[in-house]
Amino acid sequence: MPEEILCITHKYPPFIGGMENQSYELIKGLSGYYQTHIIAYQGKMNKFLWFLKLRWKVKSYLKQHPSIKLIHLNDGTLGVAMLWLQKKTRIPIVVTYHGLDITFPSAFFQNKLVPRLRKYDGAICVSEFTRQQCLKKGFNQKTTFTVNNGVNTSLGDIPFDETIVQKLQNIYGIDIAGKNVLVSTGRPVKRKGFSWFLKNVMPLLDDNTIFLMMGPLKKEQTQFEKFVQKLPRNIGYKIHLLFGFPTDKPEIVKQLAIQKNAYHLGKVSDEDLYQILSIADLFVMPNLSFPGDVEGFGLVALEASMRGTYVLASNIDGIPSAVIHNQNGILLPSGDAQAWANKIHELLSDKNRLKILSEKGKEYTQQHFSWKMMADGYINVFDRFISLSSTK
Repeated sequence: MPEEILCITHKYPPFIGGMENQSYELIKGLSGYYQTHIIAYQGKMNKFLWFLKLRWKVKSYLKQHPSIKLIHLNDGTLGVAMLWLQKKTRIPIVVTYHGLDITFPSAFFQNKLVPRLRKYDGAICVSEFTRQQCLKKGFNQKTTFTVNNGVNTSLGDIPFDETIVQKLQNIYGIDIAGKNVLVSTGRPVKRKGFSWFLKNVMPLLDDNTIFLMMGPLKKEQTQFEKFVQKLPRNIGYKIHLLFGFPTDKPEIVKQLAIQKNAYHLGKVSDEDLYQILSIADLFVMPNLSFPGDVEGFGLVALEASMRGTYVLASNIDGIPSAVIHNQNGILLPSGDAQAWANKIHELLSDKNRLKILSEKGKEYTQQHFSWKMMADGYINVFDRFISLSSTK
């Protein structure tokens, strides 16, 4: 009989997002090896209430399934919410850290909560950068591991649909005929570097190069966002990080009105996203450094690579764990507009070479970042703790 484990996550389908995909694919992979029990937030109640009831639900679940040998918490938020569990069970508990859930710039979080997070049996980090952040904060080197996120490698099998070109023309008024196409996707937060790229790199590029951006971009502010703006800057900044507010939105909107070759498509369907990635010459990820706000990995770069698009990305945070220099992309100095413009000019000047690089990049990503490889990495770590626990 396979060993039993319990996976607890508040990032899970039917909700859509990178962490939701990671959590779902991880649990699916683990289920092929362990008898896997799942406690997941799936939107059937208010999330705050779900967290309030979590303690009772976990206690009840462990009582019903006494053979569970390991508990996995899918992020640092759950690690904080489940601190009580450290005193209530001897079952090994392993927590995954994604980046901001360990670097959040709050004195209370860093001084009071992080020392308690260190007391969990093990930590799995989605990038080597995140692991180094944990080690700097006193985590045990012997029980803190790196297991990179994976990507859906079947994205590369989706056929190209030529109608996307006409769709861009009809719906967005964008004619890409004879144009070089740069693409990016993500939330409009400052660390993504979108407004920086618009302001500093786009003016250095040729007129036949256009930049397509995708992701949520609501131009109107919510009442809560307006309220937070009135708070002291240091408090507002932490709230922005905590809730993922679109801190770069005003500058992006301003730059879109200035730059004639830049367009924001808003949030698009997955089907359109994959087709637009396919027509792009380059995928750009121009992240910038901001205190406490980090890019833990860079899953969108892997998705672009699987659609056959070469990636240019900033050489900061956890991005180098996803974009491997001269393999599935090129790492560039963050904030160096001329370096970015020069590399874009170089790659676009030789489309045959770029096509070869893109094909090799796709192959590299497929070989090194599958969901199976991610699940196998977790299994190797979990088995260590289960084995150690059974010998005590």
